[in-house]
Amino acid sequence: MSEIREKVDVCVVGAGHAGCEAALACARMGLETVIFTVSVDSIALMPCNPNIGGSSKGHLVRELDALGGEMGKNIDKTFIQSKMLNVSKGPAVHSLRAQADKAEYTREMRKVLENQEHLTIKQAEVTELLAEKLETPDGLATKKITGVKTYTGAIYEAKAVVLCTGTYLKARCLCGEAITYTGPNGLQAANYLTDSLIKLGVEMRRFKTGTPARMDKRSIDFSKMEEQFGDEKVVPFSFSTNPEDVQIDQVSCWLTYTNEKTHEIIRGNLDRSPIYAGIIEGTGPRYCPSIEDKVVKFAEKERHQVFLEPEGLHTNEMYVGGMSSSLPEDVQLAMYRTVPGLENCKMVRNAYAIEYDCINPGQLYPTLQFKAISGLFSAGQFNGSSGYEEAAAQGMIAGMNAGLFLQGKEQVVLDRSQAYIGVLIDDLVTKENFEPYRMMTSRAEYRLLLRQDNADLRLRKIGYEAGLITKEQYDYVCKKEELIAKEIERLENTKVGANQTIQKFLESKGSSTLKTAASLAELICRPELSYELIEEIDKERETLSDDVIEQININIKYDGYIKRQLKQVEQYKKMEKKLIPANIDYDDVSSLRLEARQKLKKFQPINVGQASRISGVSPADISVLLVYLEHLRHNKNNQ
Repeated sequence: MSEIREKVDVCVVGAGHAGCEAALACARMGLETVIFTVSVDSIALMPCNPNIGGSSKGHLVRELDALGGEMGKNIDKTFIQSKMLNVSKGPAVHSLRAQADKAEYTREMRKVLENQEHLTIKQAEVTELLAEKLETPDGLATKKITGVKTYTGAIYEAKAVVLCTGTYLKARCLCGEAITYTGPNGLQAANYLTDSLIKLGVEMRRFKTGTPARMDKRSIDFSKMEEQFGDEKVVPFSFSTNPEDVQIDQVSCWLTYTNEKTHEIIRGNLDRSPIYAGIIEGTGPRYCPSIEDKVVKFAEKERHQVFLEPEGLHTNEMYVGGMSSSLPEDVQLAMYRTVPGLENCKMVRNAYAIEYDCINPGQLYPTLQFKAISGLFSAGQFNGSSGYEEAAAQGMIAGMNAGLFLQGKEQVVLDRSQAYIGVLIDDLVTKENFEPYRMMTSRAEYRLLLRQDNADLRLRKIGYEAGLITKEQYDYVCKKEELIAKEIERLENTKVGANQTIQKFLESKGSSTLKTAASLAELICRPELSYELIEEIDKERETLSDDVIEQININIKYDGYIKRQLKQVEQYKKMEKKLIPANIDYDDVSSLRLEARQKLKKFQPINVGQASRISGVSPADISVLLVYLEHLRHNKNNQ
């Protein structure tokens, strides 16, 4: 029998949030791309929470959109409630979060993929990676990817492969003593690819995550819960979405709480939980614990928040946020029915935990290419992260870099001062992560610079140079930057005196009067004033768009803090520019401690900045390394 054999540029394995972004990036760069999925119906599936964004995750979506990604556009088309979080705090931590209509989100993303030029969707399980030996000058990459093989024996020859397998590799779902060997939502698991990866020398891990039950809306008493509304004025996720298009009627979410009775049932049945009975092998996410974990680890807490969120406009399923569990079905029902409003609830889907294989991401470059396998990239939960947004952001970088790799161009590395995406990837590839990684604002040292509102100003150019942003979109950002700078300069140079009109205006706004002349910028710096509020005493201003005005306000009000952080970035950049040769022999670096030597060999950092962030490498080790690198440079110059 003749075998099926096709030639493409890129194979993307998995069509979750990472796979969609990776495949779209490659195809939009003009590369013939095929995306594999165990089920076409699972494209961009939301197996857990029905929302996009949230604290720090909203930043990732905005950055992804600025680079040319699809997630922001897709949620703008399919959201049913939207809310800007942390508005009582500074702009650095403002973060957008939107409830999605799950079915519509999947349907819309599938439509985008199906109509994308150079992209083919294939329902098939990839069981084997094809590779050949490779001799490289740096001695790191020992193999080169040549394609993939499916369960039916079809071979797809490819110059690059992006692995986005999510939670499907050797997946099993646990609900008490009941174990099903499937992926999320009962979809087929991928049971063979792990063995192929191990044969290629890839170090694997076992992680777990979980999801709460889904309830029949008709069985819930919402009168015992607090109604949660969306924002009156909706802010879109995508920079290319017209704000007028997202001002829609929104659905409500609901807040309730667990109580001591809930906790008693959980404590009394811990021996039946696969987590505490030792049945689960994988490590779970610390920042998204199951309800049994919360009750055990926070024993002093009398109650925990529970959010009831609609799964869509055309279903009665409600997501029970905050109560993921792997307890048996009978315990789950008893536990849920102690929560106010859920006394008579009916479960449509049980809560469950899911275990799956993933990799140690220390095997990756910051480009998300494997160090030892040329042309093999990976993204998402396969890399040991958690969350749709983290996955999509990695998918974009992996896909973009696979494209640049094939085009023979320099690959993109976003550093910690450029983007939350840079922080996410840097943390994954330089730190020992023994649990699913979740993005948080506290992880970003330069978060005042990395706000969600300026993601386009920071990253549009990179997306444009990679061929993922149009000339029109890039020109708009350049013009926006120019308008902001010009208007701030005008405000700094426009003075107002302590005359009666100005004093009267200031008093009307609850602001202290002037003793001497002040610039309009100085007035905007006052907490009670803003660019919009001083309009009546600023007669020379031109009409500007809301997004430009937002940047003017923030840049003026936080000017001192921004300048201080920019100075910190300067110091950081100096370390990032000190490159480490790929073929460095750390055994040759005298005075380097044994632990540091072992860690540096393992992670193979590309620069001194990255080396300094590896756990177990001390500032003293970095000083030794700097001296050694200077010695190497001096010898090279003298040759």
